[in-house]
Amino acid sequence: MHRAQRREPVTVEVTPGTRVTERWIPVERVGLYVPGGRVAYPSSVVMNVVPAQEAGVGSLALASPPQAEFGGLPHPVILAACALLGVDEVYAAGGAQAIAMFAHGTSSCPAVDVVTGPGNIYVTAAKRLLRGLVGVDAEAGPTEVAILADDTADPAHVAADLIAQAEHDPMAACLLVTPSTELLDAVEAELGKQVPVTRHRERVQTALTGQGVVAVVDDVDAGLVVVDAWAAEHLEIQTVDAAAVAARVRNAGAVFVGTWAPVSLGDYLAGSNHVLPTGGTARHSSGLSVSAFQRQVHVVECDRDALTEVASRVAALGGAEDLIAHVDAVEVRLR
Repeated sequence: MHRAQRREPVTVEVTPGTRVTERWIPVERVGLYVPGGRVAYPSSVVMNVVPAQEAGVGSLALASPPQAEFGGLPHPVILAACALLGVDEVYAAGGAQAIAMFAHGTSSCPAVDVVTGPGNIYVTAAKRLLRGLVGVDAEAGPTEVAILADDTADPAHVAADLIAQAEHDPMAACLLVTPSTELLDAVEAELGKQVPVTRHRERVQTALTGQGVVAVVDDVDAGLVVVDAWAAEHLEIQTVDAAAVAARVRNAGAVFVGTWAPVSLGDYLAGSNHVLPTGGTARHSSGLSVSAFQRQVHVVECDRDALTEVASRVAALGGAEDLIAHVDAVEVRLR
């Protein structure tokens, strides 16, 4: 999937003798953040590293929180994933301080050009503050899911997917949007069965109690209005004609269509990227991809005849803006 995102140069002859080439150039150095406060995320190593490598980035640095039980190093599964992917610059640093390290640089870690990766509210706040000093991807964290489901949805599946998202973080947000009170009752019953037996039930219960929301709507059309307004990181569509409904979604980090495409699949093996915009930023931001590690550069070429052809129009525009030196810079070439 990420290899398919590579962009080739495109050249357009705008007029005879004038060519503009769009080039995609990788940034020189990136800082990749992999969270590790409550659990280890080797999948986030993959999701950060692979698009950077496919983009052609030459220098990759990765940071993940130190673990007391492993001598202050990042979790062994993080280090193993790095080794498998050929990443040999790894820092035991977590939270806002890791993002600051990447942005400002230290005596042992040169500053980077772009910082990517999911994290908690402190990581997200640090990325927001440092945007501009370095490029950043979308604000990815804390995590969230919205599920738009009608009475054809399997309540056990819906409940399991809410629990799976709540398992990430006590601040994980879970939204169920449905026109069916019967489904809602069935999902609540399933949660009553599944939550007590899940491994991280305390964390799940905290998230669902504090950040869980139900929206009962008139129909699926009204449900689409709700989920578009929330612009969730993950959106599941479990309705009749799920693909047709999904095609109408405008705002979401990633959309999972039908009962056989849970968010868990996208987290690990679907081929999509799980570093996605949260907190409503899916209205204007996208998930991590190869383009996050590249810059678009326009290369302009023009010969004398082509410049002569457009000189009068350049003069008209420059005169309208009272930027006469712009006009002179063209005319001096044609004398």
